[in-house]
Amino acid sequence: MASIVLKSLSVFLGLFFIFVGIMKITPYISRELHKDLRQEYVKYAKIIPLARWLDVKIPSKWYRRVVGGLEIICGIALTFIPHRRTKQLANWILLSLMIAAISLHWAVDDKLERSAPALVFFFMLTCRLVVEWQIQRQDKAEAAKASAKPPTAGSTHSHIPAKLAKSD
Repeated sequence: MASIVLKSLSVFLGLFFIFVGIMKITPYISRELHKDLRQEYVKYAKIIPLARWLDVKIPSKWYRRVVGGLEIICGIALTFIPHRRTKQLANWILLSLMIAAISLHWAVDDKLERSAPALVFFFMLTCRLVVEWQIQRQDKAEAAKASAKPPTAGSTHSHIPAKLAKSD
């Protein structure tokens, strides 16, 4: 059951971030949303904390493209790549992007309706990590339980197969 939840969350989140990343990079899906995102990223690029501390000006165009590209790559990883560690890495990258988005929305005094998607997807990515950790813990417990099974009845030596031990 838990693996169904994990797979569902992975596919849903992956497709969502692919969609949002494409909207940030190109006006192919919605010209109006793309234009709105471009205007918003002009505000965000001015207040990026690391850039302000290092006294570096980051062009909003490249900031938007990098964030969109990371969302697309991580969305593809969550949706299509079956490797567990790759999915975890993608999840952590997206989680850090959501934390950055929440802090930037807060810094520019955006309304809740503007920052709500970042909050919702922060919690969904967190839930995905929690479910994955629970599955890993359950798998480890089952593996430890299987390796600690007592020898089968009738065998006196653990290295002798049960069939041979019965013939003694």
